[in-house]
Amino acid sequence: MLLEHPSTATPVTHALLALMCFHAARMPARLDPSGRLTCLEDQDRARWDPALLARGWVQLERSASGPELSAYHVEAAIAALHARASRAEDLPWGEIVGLYDRLMAIRPSPVVALSRAIAVAQLEGPERGREELDAIADRDRLVSYPFFHAALGELDLRRGKPDMARRHFQAALAVARNPTEREFLERRVEACPTDP
Repeated sequence: MLLEHPSTATPVTHALLALMCFHAARMPARLDPSGRLTCLEDQDRARWDPALLARGWVQLERSASGPELSAYHVEAAIAALHARASRAEDLPWGEIVGLYDRLMAIRPSPVVALSRAIAVAQLEGPERGREELDAIADRDRLVSYPFFHAALGELDLRRGKPDMARRHFQAALAVARNPTEREFLERRVEACPTDP
């Protein structure tokens, strides 16, 4: 609707639509065939909607027609890198971290810092990612966000600290917002090996 009016058909609006298309394209793969939440790295990319991806690319190109670089431009660029990679292991994590650095300069927030920390962990390993999570300003604003605790759990699991990971997944489970999140987080709790 915004793009139908000359006053709001701006590069920023095109960037927003590109972002929405890239995210919506991934919706069919967010749940596995049995309806369980699937993390991004495990999604079947063949199930991503090709028409929405194509529209996202067109809108991203149109968003480059002006001098402004908005948060939507940067977020759409991050989503585009995810869309371009045919496999999760092909993602250019260095570029993604660089884009999160730009996003933090434009519109800093604890959630952006969380996403950046996850990207740093993918690039430099779980220890560095954990350092970035621990350094997030205003971390208290993330206490009720289940995927903050889940990120701590994932990194601690990768660091070989299953007991700590389990506690973080349990904290995430305590603030889960719906049955799908709860089921996913219960599986992550169960994935933490127990000491003999």
